[in-house]
Order: sequence, then C-alpha cells, then structure tokens
Amino acid sequence: MAKPAILVTGGAKRIGALVCRRFAAAGWHVVVHYGRSRAEAEALAAQLPSAETVQCELADSAAAEAMIATLANRLEDWRILVNSAAVFRHDDARAIDPAVLAEAVAVNAATPARITAAFLRQARARGGRRVIDFLDQKLRNINPDFFSYTMAKAALEAAMRMQAMALADPRDRIYGVAPGAMMASFDQAADEHEVSGRMNLLERLNQADELAEAALFLGQGWLASGAVLYVDSGQHLMRQPRDVLYLARGLT
Repeated sequence: MAKPAILVTGGAKRIGALVCRRFAAAGWHVVVHYGRSRAEAEALAAQLPSAETVQCELADSAAAEAMIATLANRLEDWRILVNSAAVFRHDDARAIDPAVLAEAVAVNAATPARITAAFLRQARARGGRRVIDFLDQKLRNINPDFFSYTMAKAALEAAMRMQAMALADPRDRIYGVAPGAMMASFDQAADEHEVSGRMNLLERLNQADELAEAALFLGQGWLASGAVLYVDSGQHLMRQPRDVLYLARGLT
C-alpha cells in the first residue's frame, strides 16, 4: 500500500468523520473505526479515495488491542492513531452513576491508553508515528457536570503525558487536542448551541473542521511530544461554573 495509513476511532460520525475526510483529502489511507455505526462508517469509506472500516466495541480493551494487532500485521506504513471515540453521558459530582463511570473510564481512558501502547509496540511506519488524543478544554476550565466523562478525559490526558515521556523512538510523537464547545452535544437544540458555542473569550463559534485541520497539523510532528493544542477560542482560560450546555439555558 503506497499511501500512509491512519486509524480514527469513532471515525463514522461527528468530529471523527471530519478527521477521516481531511486526511483522505491529503492523500492518506483511512481506517474508519466504528462501534455500532456500521452503515455510517461504510457510507463514509465509500466516499473516500482510499479507505476501509473496522468494527470494535471500545468498552472491551482486549478486543481493541486485538484490533490494533490485526491492523499492524497488515498495514505497511501505519503512521497515525487518532483516539477520537468517546462516550458523553450525564452525571455530576453529587450523584455519580456507577455504570456511566465504568463505561467512561473504559472507553474514554483505559482503551485509548492501551491501544496507544499496542500501536507503538507493533505498528510499522516509514518515519515517525503519531498518536493524537482528543481531550477537552474543560480540563483547564473545570465544572462538576458530566463528572464521569470529565474524570475519564483527565485520566486520558495524564496517560498521554506519561506515554509521551516513555517513547522509545525519538521520531514518535504523542499529542492532545482539546476542543471547546464545537458541535451541538447531549440534548442541545441548534439555537442553544449557537449561544453556548460563543461562550469563549472571542465570542466566536468554533467550526468543527478546525479540529480536523489541527489533527492534520499535529500529524506532521512539528510540536514537542506531550503538547496539547487547544482549539476553543480561549474558552479554557475562562471560569465557567457549569457546562456551557446549562449556562446557555440560564441554569446555575
């Protein structure tokens, strides 16, 4: 396979799909991972010049590691892993839902860390390899909403930094991308997102394709390993006592 390869977890929908499209346009072979969105993944892959799909439930870390091993055996120039898939379910610091917590820790933290390690052990690449972990600006602008989601993303950031320090090959890089309020989430209506998406220092509605451009930039390896790139118009520099989803509704 002449094209360099990239695996995007959660690549069938939303930001993951935008990342897939951007790398495909730049000449990459894209592996679109999905959990339960087979129709969307296959439809996306069919639209890209060079793509395939792979299914795996990321709550099962062992199965996810097996997926990495299978791809590593077959892909001759696998340069990038993007950990984009995540679960985003509501609980808060006063009422932690055990099931929500367990799922968030598995999907948002444990599995990304484990497949990062597996990728770095096994993937063959012509040059340096890259791991790009999608984090969240709220790790610097903390609030108690979506407790399990946020706790797991904090664990992923810690894992990203530790794994970056432990890299054996100086050509490899591990990065974080921290989005702000980028797309309508949870139960938001479009008009609510229009309000919440401007709750940043620039009062600017960030566009989701900016995240795909950020991933493409990081894929070139210009920054030091362990760096986090914020794509949020300064939202992480603010102090917002609740998730902007609720602030936009006037709830405090």
